[in-house]
Amino acid sequence: MTEESPKENIGPGQRLQENGALSPENNSFGTKQIPGKKKNAGANDDRYKWTALINVTLGILLATIDGTITLIAMPDIFNGVHLDPLGPGNSFYLLWMLLGFLIVSSVLVVNFGRLGDIYGRVKLYNLGFVIYTVFSLVLSVDWMSGKSGALYLVVMRVFQGIGAALIIANSAAILTDAFPSNQRGMALGINNVAGISGSFIGLVLGGLLAPIDWRLVFLVSVPFGLAGTLWAYFKLEERGELRPGKIDWLGNITFAVGLILVMVGITYGIEPYGHSTMGWTSPKVITELATGVAFLIAFAIIELKVENPMFRLPLFRIRAFVAGTISTFLAAVARGGLQFMLIIWLQGIWLPQHGYNFVNTPLWAGIYMLPLTAGFLLAGPTAGILSDRFGSRPFTTGGMLLAAVSFILLEFLPINFSFVFFALLIFLNGLSMGLFASPNRAAVMNSLPAQHRGAGGGMNSTFQNSAQVLSIGIFFTLMILGLSSTLPHVLSTGLEQQGVSAHMASKVANLPPVSILFSAFLGYNPIQHLLGHNVLAHLTPKHLKVLYGHTFFPSLISGAFKTGLHEAFDFSIFACLAAAVASALRGGHYVYQDKSPTSHTHQHTQETVSK
Repeated sequence: MTEESPKENIGPGQRLQENGALSPENNSFGTKQIPGKKKNAGANDDRYKWTALINVTLGILLATIDGTITLIAMPDIFNGVHLDPLGPGNSFYLLWMLLGFLIVSSVLVVNFGRLGDIYGRVKLYNLGFVIYTVFSLVLSVDWMSGKSGALYLVVMRVFQGIGAALIIANSAAILTDAFPSNQRGMALGINNVAGISGSFIGLVLGGLLAPIDWRLVFLVSVPFGLAGTLWAYFKLEERGELRPGKIDWLGNITFAVGLILVMVGITYGIEPYGHSTMGWTSPKVITELATGVAFLIAFAIIELKVENPMFRLPLFRIRAFVAGTISTFLAAVARGGLQFMLIIWLQGIWLPQHGYNFVNTPLWAGIYMLPLTAGFLLAGPTAGILSDRFGSRPFTTGGMLLAAVSFILLEFLPINFSFVFFALLIFLNGLSMGLFASPNRAAVMNSLPAQHRGAGGGMNSTFQNSAQVLSIGIFFTLMILGLSSTLPHVLSTGLEQQGVSAHMASKVANLPPVSILFSAFLGYNPIQHLLGHNVLAHLTPKHLKVLYGHTFFPSLISGAFKTGLHEAFDFSIFACLAAAVASALRGGHYVYQDKSPTSHTHQHTQETVSK
């Protein structure tokens, strides 16, 4: 290991000015720094960092579990409020129950990170725990039914997402403040893996609790949220450097409106429009996307001119930060839609082919995806610890290359696979993503000036969360394109062979493929649901037995599904390779130097490891 001048990064004794120029002073961005409180020292310092890690990891785990717990529980939730999510006009409730929580947390996380830098990260984090816990309870007491009951859940999920955004936005900064630079990879690795694995734990937990009572899906978070809230309030300390400043209201508004419009446009782009299988040509979707992009462009211009910008654009002059953020975005795009594709693959095809009733497939889909979670849990903390010693680049670049290999191997897997091979491949995918995620997060946080960790961490999380929504739109679009090319003919022919009239068979076969995907995703027998009772009542028992059986629908959809699935995997391969390139360009091991006399910690160093 050798030290060399970090020419590609911000050098020692320099700071970023608002216009992006470098200044010779140490306290970055030219504003007065206020040190956080440091109540303890020595052994108590060591005890505090573990307290912070456990509490913050609990917060992240709860927030990410609730991001996916409704996916598997969706059929029971809609049955509980007596609403058919696939009925005319009801797709709004389905999509927003799936994506509303993720969209609101994506939009707000960078705002809340910036507010944490101003008012205190622990204060904002504690507020997030309170909001999250209150609305978890409120969600469980829905007394309405039908569309009003579903709308109530959608709105309360948005408020729950606000609490989750406060937790996510400030958690990484709290850990970075608590841990010395040579242990941050381990701490952020555990925290990051808890967040990613929480999304998979939510699948299983939702599948277990929803059949008992759908309200338990939301109620289960309340005792943990209450305990975490009290623990955080009494034990966590403001140890970061606060940066007083005015709130950038114009930047906040343009950013929020722009990102919401883009995400809403992506969401409705996968829905049918007129005679088209998708809505990308819809004037509404085009207007939403174009207007959203215009607002985001206006936001970027505003941020370059205001005195106290919300989005710290000068941070993008730090090579380690920009490379880590770009690779974060690309990795999230690669894996964001994977979860949905695997669930549909398992629920709509593989599990029924192996004797599982459609009503039981949501739970078992979550269980059969546990190897993916195991890969994250094994690789994440280990890679985080090793990156503290060897730097992040070998793990992040290698992880993305290995992820690309896992997607290539998944393409060779037959649709009706042997579970051993499936488990090994998704375990490899989880392992590779874990190798990337923890070291990359630690590298991003290490590259940030102390007083901008909240804003910088929030910016990184915004790129990750928004990329997941984009990924879902891309994966579904590619899947629907693959299905629409062959499914109508195959489905029409298969239904006619089972006694369905040519007119009805053609009508069902030409329904938007997204309806068939959502049927399988929700644990319904798609054929039974799409034909309806009136048609089924005129069929013979022999034909009904075939249509109600476990193999009819999977055998029809397998070929078309394989085409769409491979197109989605091809996209993931490309995104992983691009992420590997971005990660390789991050430079050597880099920790932002902060020798300001007002700083509460002096262990920060800046170095590069020989490439």
